[in-house]
Amino acid sequence: MSPRRQVRVAKIRILIADDHPVVREGLVGLINRSGDMKVIAEAADGRQAVQQFLRYRPDVLLLDLRLPILNGLEVLRSIIPQEPSAKVVILSTYNLHEDVYQAFKAGAKAYLLKDSPCEELLESIRSVHKGQIKLSTKAAAELATSLNESRLTKRETEIVRMMAAGKSNKEIAAALGPTEGTVKVHVGHILRKLNVSGRSEAIRMALERGIVHLTSD
Repeated sequence: MSPRRQVRVAKIRILIADDHPVVREGLVGLINRSGDMKVIAEAADGRQAVQQFLRYRPDVLLLDLRLPILNGLEVLRSIIPQEPSAKVVILSTYNLHEDVYQAFKAGAKAYLLKDSPCEELLESIRSVHKGQIKLSTKAAAELATSLNESRLTKRETEIVRMMAAGKSNKEIAAALGPTEGTVKVHVGHILRKLNVSGRSEAIRMALERGIVHLTSD
């Protein structure tokens, strides 16, 4: 009898994009110990993520949403038109309605939180590699909530972001073009859709849903 041939199964090739070296180091160790996957490249910012993806064409990209230079959504919007079959797993600290919704809209195949169990992360990578969609339990709940809520229009989103920056209706009108009265109407629609009674509550709700993000200079 001829000796039984051992069939080598190709490992899943992973690109990790995260701006925290400690996080990347932990993910590299976890993935490389898995036995069926390996990290082939790393990126510390969004521009590097796009460059490394197009250079190495990994099987799966692990992508943080809060990256410098280009954020995770901008990375997705750069990659997907060039590689529509790209398999991207969002790995984020934040579990916000708008983040989950926008990530899947931009082409992500999975959304997990960074405090997810290690085995859940590895199984999600395997599932996405097979062509499946994966969400953490928390992210699934957020997405369902987001899809069931009244969504802000593009103009309303611009206005609520300017409200969060401390702009008055008059200043918003000067920046965006419509009359101050039109801005006031938009603000009324924003309050109704967010189910709040005032500007400060609208800003708080927009922050909680991820429509607005605080930035530090």
